[in-house]
Parts: sequence; C-alpha cells; structure tokens
Amino acid sequence: MLQISSHSHHQPRFGGKTRVSIPPAGEGETPLLIHRGFAIHLAADPVRRARADALVDRLYASRGYRREPPAPADEHSRLTLLASQAGQAVGTLTLNVDAEHGLLADALYRNEIDGFRRNGGRLCELTGFAVDRETRSRTLLATLFHLLYLAGRQIYQISDVLIEVNPRHRPFYESQLGFRIAGEARECPRVGAPAVLLHATTDGIGKRIDRSHRAAGQLRHPLAPHFLSPEAVLLACERIGSLCWMAATSAPGGQLSCPDARRPPPAFARPAVLG
Repeated sequence: MLQISSHSHHQPRFGGKTRVSIPPAGEGETPLLIHRGFAIHLAADPVRRARADALVDRLYASRGYRREPPAPADEHSRLTLLASQAGQAVGTLTLNVDAEHGLLADALYRNEIDGFRRNGGRLCELTGFAVDRETRSRTLLATLFHLLYLAGRQIYQISDVLIEVNPRHRPFYESQLGFRIAGEARECPRVGAPAVLLHATTDGIGKRIDRSHRAAGQLRHPLAPHFLSPEAVLLACERIGSLCWMAATSAPGGQLSCPDARRPPPAFARPAVLG
C-alpha cells in the first residue's frame, strides 16, 4: 500500500531550481538519473532489490504496518526504482504490470479491477512506496512517479494506473496526481491498515504533467515544479529504454525484461539528439 512518506505528520519539503544530469550509458552500476542529489537506479539485480525491500521493511515497521509483500511472481512485469543519496537508500517505488499473476490489489478489489480489464485497458499498479523520513523531498516523490509513468507508458503501453493508499492520503493523490477513487475503504490484511483503491489513466497523468510545465507559475500544484523537464524526459526515456533492453537481452529470465526484447531497441532507447 502506498504511503506519502514515512512520517505521517510532515509533508515533504522542497524548493529551489531543478537540476538534472544523465550519466553516460554503461554498466549496471550507472544510475538511471541523477536529480538534485538523488541517484536513481533500476533495481534489476538482487542487491538493489534487497536494498529496496529493506527500506520498505524499515519504514513500514516504523509506522506500525506489516511488511508489504513482494510484487507478483512474474519478474518480467515488475519494475522497481531505488533512489539513494550519499550512498544510502532513501526512496523506492515499484510498478507491477497486470500479467499472468495479476495484481496485489486483486486481493481486495478484484471486481473493481476486472471492470477495467473488461474495458480493454493495459493495467498496472504502483506499490512498495517508501521515502526515508529524513528526506521528505517532493522532488524525489515527483521524480519517482514521473519515471515510472514514462516506463509504464513507453515500455509496457500502460493505459490505467491503480494504487491502494491509506484513506487519509487520498486527498494528496487526487489533488497532486489526478487519481480518483475506484474502490471503497477496506481493511488491507497485507499491511494491517485501511486502504482505498485509486485510479488514473496515463493520458490523464500525461496531460497533468504537460500542464504543469506550461503553466507552473499559475497552477496551485505543489508537485508541478518538480516533474522532469521536457529535455530531461527525452534523456530519461533513452536511459530507461536502453537499460531495460540490455537487461532483457543479456540476462534471459532475469529480474527485468521488456516486450520484444530480441528485437533492436526502440527509437526512444537510442541516444537522444537535442538541438
């Protein structure tokens, strides 16, 4: 179940200008993105996966929640981001694509989710969200969501995004990220806390991010200044596509792969040429 931060009495703080750098393509140790001091990796190897799991364990336990269980067993449809600062893991978020093993949210909301499936949507859920209590950065929050939005839409062709959140966090996801309620509040036995199901389309999320770039000074939208710039989006798409393609082709059966991995990488996985 997604939590806004590991400290319920504080909203993440932020400020200043956005600065983004993209490391050169290289081995698995190369970050996907370096953004305002945060190094963000694809957790596609056992070491980073374990670090992400340990962060979720620690922060959920600090709030009295039970351990969020692992994502569905189909490793080919799961993508986890791990953010670190000064070598310490400070944030993580996972995207699960609806595949053979379904979604974690099916346990509580199967009927509601089946409705989206019947409409022909390509579904995913966001889960395993944890941000270190000393960080509380909206830059990190916006970056994790923006990167998974890009990966979900461009790699997996996602049309609909689902999340389970604590009801007290519902207003944040509705006002800041455009989600709408899709399932009433129920007790979530996975974490021992109440949850509501929220839904957004990738089209809707994309339009909201686009509006934030075109009218950031006019919108009352605290996350708007912290989404990636259009230039950074192009470079991030290159890195997401190339890293996923390399993982899929060099490690068959590994923890991260993408559709049509045996084909040449798509256009957005090749170096971006900016004017």
